[in-house]
Amino acid sequence: MDTQIKFGTDGWRGIIADDFTFENVRKVVHAIARYVVRAEDPRRGVLVGYDNRFRSEFFARAAAETLSACGIPVWLAAQASPTPAISLLVRQRGAAGGVMITASHNPARWNGVKYKASYGSSALPAIVAQIEKELAAVLSGGVPALPPRPDLIQSLDVRTPYLDTLDKLVDWEKLRAAKFSFLIDPMHGSGRGLLRELFTRHGIACEEIRGTRDPLFGGANPEPIEQNLEPMRQALRAGAFDAAFAADGDADRIAAMDRDGTFVTPHQIFAILLWHLAGTRQIPGDVAKTFSVTKMVDKIAAKFGRQLFEVPVGFKYICELMLERDILLGGEESGGIGTKLHLPERDATVCALLLAEVMAWHRKSLGEILRELHAEFGEYHYGRVDLELKPGQKEKALGYFANPKLATFAGFPILRREDIDGHKVYLGVRQSDVGEASMGQASVDQSNAGWLMVRGSGTEPMLRLYSETASPETTRRILDETAIFVRRL
Repeated sequence: MDTQIKFGTDGWRGIIADDFTFENVRKVVHAIARYVVRAEDPRRGVLVGYDNRFRSEFFARAAAETLSACGIPVWLAAQASPTPAISLLVRQRGAAGGVMITASHNPARWNGVKYKASYGSSALPAIVAQIEKELAAVLSGGVPALPPRPDLIQSLDVRTPYLDTLDKLVDWEKLRAAKFSFLIDPMHGSGRGLLRELFTRHGIACEEIRGTRDPLFGGANPEPIEQNLEPMRQALRAGAFDAAFAADGDADRIAAMDRDGTFVTPHQIFAILLWHLAGTRQIPGDVAKTFSVTKMVDKIAAKFGRQLFEVPVGFKYICELMLERDILLGGEESGGIGTKLHLPERDATVCALLLAEVMAWHRKSLGEILRELHAEFGEYHYGRVDLELKPGQKEKALGYFANPKLATFAGFPILRREDIDGHKVYLGVRQSDVGEASMGQASVDQSNAGWLMVRGSGTEPMLRLYSETASPETTRRILDETAIFVRRL
């Protein structure tokens, strides 16, 4: 199975007991140790954390022993912790790096190894290339039979300093005065208890569901997308809550619902946070977003005079910009959002706190705030479909949309195109849709129906379809017609 180990930007993931074994974990971590010894100051040590997955704490112990065998001091988390907590403490303690045992939002049968660099976020491409080089050497030569050094391994309370840092991020007086009540859904992940502790500490009414450790995640993937959050919706409607917040398995991705159970998309969360931080709080800094994020962010950034950077899909590109420039807020469409107020890193707990602050500051629900944004900036309705295709179909579809001479698609005129990552085409309004479009917001450009983006998975025969228009019906129609077209190729 050695040849199947591939260390990417966010680490390596595998199926537990298939390729994710203690032997392979030691090989991956030994490659990280070789990188730390060669490229960092190993005396600064490495933090090791883990999530709530099956035997994660034992894999973390194996990782710590592997690092210590190379003479590297190790701080091993005393309890399951969020990935962003490890990132924070790596930076706060001046460590050489961090290793996190987690498969994030993947299904329960998966686990993984993430590497966090000394600046407190995902490894940049240059670091990944060096770790991959070291991994190739390990896979060809094996892990040397060096004994672990228990004297170099110390236990570390990760959650307390993490919570104490987050405690300083928001205006608790405004939150208490607003008297809102919140529902929290950590989805059985390692973010359990975090928001509840902070809200309770400051007298904010809250309740947590799915807050126990369950390596099977209650039978659902720990990914905070709408279809996995029905328990949260039911609890929200049954109780007197003003909003609900969810996090993925290692608490770096955020999701939210309004008080009536309406799902608030990651795009809308990004827009709300930008509107609040840049507008209400007038915090300086520019904006970074991945290629698939809503165009509403563009309009909000323009209103407040912030430069907008658009990058390929992947938080590593956001992180790189946050390290190089003054970026107030950066995010991706999957719910990974980071702010300069904290770290160049995704953090679901931070985003939930800031969303609660927005509500308290304006004394409005998330739905009411979104209606204000739509009234000012126009309606934006986003959708995504992942297609598992037959061999060759993905390539045919990408080739079709790569054609610069493509003038129309599904009856929509193509106004222009961008190819930062995959292929995005901007669509004019179909003649048959002119009447429907005229019913939209006056601020929406009626000559532009929206956009369609096609992007292939790098590891699977899967094509991802993205679209955003001024109405949910048009977005759904574009995605459905594109899916039908692609399946016929």
